[in-house]
Amino acid sequence: MKEAKYYKTLGEDKVKCLLCPRECTIKNGMYGACLARKNIDGTLYSMVYGKISSMAIDPIEKKPLFHFWPGSPTFSISTVGCNLKCMHCQNWTISQVSPDHLTLRELDPESVVRYALRYKCNSISYTYNEPLIWFEFVLDAAKEAKKEGIMNILVTNGFINEEPLKELLPYIDAANVDLKSINDEFYRKICKVDKAVEHVQRTIVMMKESKVHVEITNLIIPTENDKEDEIRKLSIWVLENVGETTPLHFTRFHPDYKLTFLPPTPVYTLERAREIAIGEGLKYVYIGNVPGHSFENTYCPRCHSLLIGRYGFTIINWNLTEDNRCKNCGEPIPIIGKRIESKWSFI
Repeated sequence: MKEAKYYKTLGEDKVKCLLCPRECTIKNGMYGACLARKNIDGTLYSMVYGKISSMAIDPIEKKPLFHFWPGSPTFSISTVGCNLKCMHCQNWTISQVSPDHLTLRELDPESVVRYALRYKCNSISYTYNEPLIWFEFVLDAAKEAKKEGIMNILVTNGFINEEPLKELLPYIDAANVDLKSINDEFYRKICKVDKAVEHVQRTIVMMKESKVHVEITNLIIPTENDKEDEIRKLSIWVLENVGETTPLHFTRFHPDYKLTFLPPTPVYTLERAREIAIGEGLKYVYIGNVPGHSFENTYCPRCHSLLIGRYGFTIINWNLTEDNRCKNCGEPIPIIGKRIESKWSFI
C-alpha cells in the first residue's frame, strides 16, 4: 500500500479523497467507493499499489485502438476496483471487489517494464478494471516505461479530477475513453454516479489538448442509450470538441452482471449508429464486438477504398503506403506509428 496523492484530512480521522469527482468522505477503517483507497487512522492509502489481478499480451486492437501502432502487442495489466458501478460490467469480478477479496500478484513498476521489454511489447496498457483509481502505481509505472522508450495506454472511463489528470497526461501516449452516454441520467441509472458526463468530456478534451492519441468507445445498450437522438448528440459532441478524425467505436452489448435480462444489441442498431455518426461528419466510425463485420475495417474517407481489413483483433488486409496514405487516392490517414506484424496470433 502507498499513501494516496490526492486527498485532504477532515478531522476525527475522516479524509476526503480528491482523485475523482465522487470526492468520497471516508471514515477511519473504510474504503472509498472505488474499493481501492482506504482510510487508515486518518491517512488515505492506495491499497492496490503494485497489486496485479491480470497480466496478458493483447493486440492493440483489443483496447480498442485502431489508429495507434496497428497490429502491435501491448503488455496489459490490471488491479481491482472501479469508481463506477456499471450494471453491465464485463469485468465485474475484478472491478467490483476490494483487494481483500482476491489473491493478487505483487509487482513493482520496474518489473512491469521488464515484462514489456521481455515480450517485445512497445506499449503497456492499464486496462480491464479502471486504471485511474490505480493512480499512484500507473503514474510510477508510466514514468519507468518512458525511461525505456515504452509507450503508455489508458483504457478508462475518464472519470477523474482535473489536477491528477494533469499530472498523469505527460506520460500517456494513447487512450481509449468510454463515453458511456451523452446523458447524465444513463450514468445515474446504470453506473450509479451523478453528473459524470461533463467530467468524462473534460477528460477527453484535456487528453486531446495534451497530444494524447484518443479513441472513444460507446457501448450501445438496448433501451438504455440506443435512441437515435442520443447517438446523434454524442456524435456531434465528438465532432465539435475533438475533431472529425477522432475514431469512434460503437460496440455491441452482451448481457452480463446485473443486466442479464436485456438482449444483445441488434447489429442493425450499431449499423444505424455508424450511419448517423458518418452523416454528422465523423470520418472513422467502427462497429465492435461483431467479429467479421465489414465496419470493423478502416476505409478511406475520400475514395472509400478498403485500407485496413480486420477480423476480430487481427489485421488481414493492409492497403496503406509507408507514410500512412491511401494507396488508391493518396489521402493521408491519421494513424500513429507503423504496422507491426506481431509473432503473436490473436484469432
